[in-house]
This record gives sequence, structure tokens and C-alpha cells, in this order.
Amino acid sequence: MGDCGQRVEGDDPEKRAVRQRLTVVARRLDASWGVRERGLGVPGFSAHADYCSSWWIRRLLPAPGLPTILSSFCLARLLAVLPVEMAAALAGKLRGGLLPQAGRLPTRQTVRCGSKAVTRHRRVMHFERQKLMALTEYIPPKPAVNPRCLPCPPSPPQEDTGLIRLLHREIDAVFRDNRMIAVCQNVALSAEDKLLLRHQLRKHKILMKIFPNQVLKPFLADSKYQNLLPLFVGHNLLLVSEEPKVKEMVRILKGVPFLPLLGGCIDDTILSRQGFINYSKLPSLALVQGELAGGLTFLMAQTHFLLQHQPLQLTALLDQYIRQQRERDAVVPASGQPDPPDPVPDS
Repeated sequence: MGDCGQRVEGDDPEKRAVRQRLTVVARRLDASWGVRERGLGVPGFSAHADYCSSWWIRRLLPAPGLPTILSSFCLARLLAVLPVEMAAALAGKLRGGLLPQAGRLPTRQTVRCGSKAVTRHRRVMHFERQKLMALTEYIPPKPAVNPRCLPCPPSPPQEDTGLIRLLHREIDAVFRDNRMIAVCQNVALSAEDKLLLRHQLRKHKILMKIFPNQVLKPFLADSKYQNLLPLFVGHNLLLVSEEPKVKEMVRILKGVPFLPLLGGCIDDTILSRQGFINYSKLPSLALVQGELAGGLTFLMAQTHFLLQHQPLQLTALLDQYIRQQRERDAVVPASGQPDPPDPVPDS
């Protein structure tokens, strides 16, 4: 700091006091931050890096910044660069920036959170007390019968919720109002494929119904459709229609091979998958009714012939008999006695 004093003209006590104050501040900061001499001839330091890494200065900072002059010059060489008046003003600014003024708290303040000085540990029990506690420990008697061998206590009956009752009514209406009920495996179809399949079935008035098995199985167990229970394993869906549209349903399901048909019932008759296929090969009801009407019309057209068949046959037989008698009368034997008449054959 002697070189710094040579640049100051005169020997003013005020200037000397400023120099001494800056020198003391530089030495304190140098001692606090542990900076070594770096070939500058005087104790120096990199103000920005060391200033920000010092907890003693960091907790006094009002903001996370630092005047730019500290990043370029050493605090100990301020007097060598600036006149005493500017150095004193800068020291005042630094002092006012580093130390908060009275009645005003800094905007940011770092608090050191170290470990606690006292760590509570559970007190170790004395060895004699451990033996005493082990001897006096309560051991409950074993039960006469293993609890696992006892029957489970009866669980209270669960009341059906409103949703369960609503589903029961819907299932009852489906099995009562529809003549054809087919059971299919509900595979993981995409939403688009399922919507397209539902639309194709609805064209033929075939509806797709999905009910949970925990509601459907109790209904089937108490109804006449209890033989359908083996079909409801896993996720299922129902294809129902008021009229047995089996041919249309089988034709649509052939286009969706990954949706298997398990079975079902038609007019209260249980059919398997092959039964549905055979049923679809039968002629339609309209065709059978037409054939029946044609047969009845043909028989009615022959009614006139059937009514006149017996009288015409009798008339023909009588004409033949009269002709035979005339021929016999024309040929008379020599004795003059006619031959006995031939017996009339039964008609």
C-alpha cells in the first residue's frame, strides 16, 4: 500500500484516514476469503468469484449481483487507480451496498442450515432389565382348535344397489321380448370396429347388449335359461332380435372372424354354434309358407275331380254290364236255355 500512497499529493489527514480505512477493509476481506498473492505485488483477489463464494459477504448482500468494477480490479489497488475522493466515494457505496441500512432488511439473505448439535437416540435398556422383560413377557395360550379349521363366519347379506336392480330389469326385458339370443365372446375391438359392427347389425334390427357377469349369472341361475351358464365365461356380449334373423347375423359375423359365436337360444331352444349355422341354411319362413299355400291350392283344384271319380267309375261299370248282357242275349244256345248270368264284380 506504500506505492498507493505515493500517488496522493500532500499529507492530508482525511485522505490518510480513507487510505487506512480501505487498507483495513482489503486486509479483512483478504484474510476472510483466504486469497494468496498472485504476482500483483500487493495482496489481491478476484473480487467477483471470491466475493460470491464467501458466506460472510453473501449473507450481507442485498441482491445476487456485484458492482462491475469489482470483477475487473482488485479492491486493494483502488487507490492506485482512482483518486482519493473517488476511492472514498466508492468505499462508501460499497459499505452502503454491503451493509443494510437501519430499518431496512435485504431482499435476499442466505441462512446457514447446519446439522443439529444434539441428536436424540433411544436409550439402551439395561441388560438386567432386558432379561427381566423377557422373563415377564406375556405368552397367550394356544387355542384348542386352529382358527383355520373353523368355518368362516357368515357374511351379512349384501343389499342390491339401484344400478343392480336396474340391470336386472333390463336383462329380464331382453330375455322376455326377444326370440333370438346369441352369445358371443367380447374381444378387444377398437371403438371404430365396434361402432361399424353395431351399425351393420342394427340394419337388420339386431341389437348388441353387454351386461356384467356378476349380474347376468344370478339371473340365469334362477330362470329357465340356466343351461346357458357355461357360455358366460369371461367377457361376453349378447346379440338379440325380436325375430330370428340368424342368416343375417351369421353372414355379418363371418366378416368379423375374431368375434366368435359361442351359442344361444331361439324360441326357447338352446343351440350351439353349429346349430346356428344349420339354422341359417334353412329356407326362409316366407318360402316355406309359399310352398304350403301352393300345395293346398293344388289339392283344392283337384276337389272337383275327386268328388266325381266314384260316380263316373260306377257309371262305367254299369254300362259295361249292360253291354255284356246284350251280347249274351244275342247268342242263344241250341237247347233254348240261356246261360246263367255271370256274377257282377264288386266295384
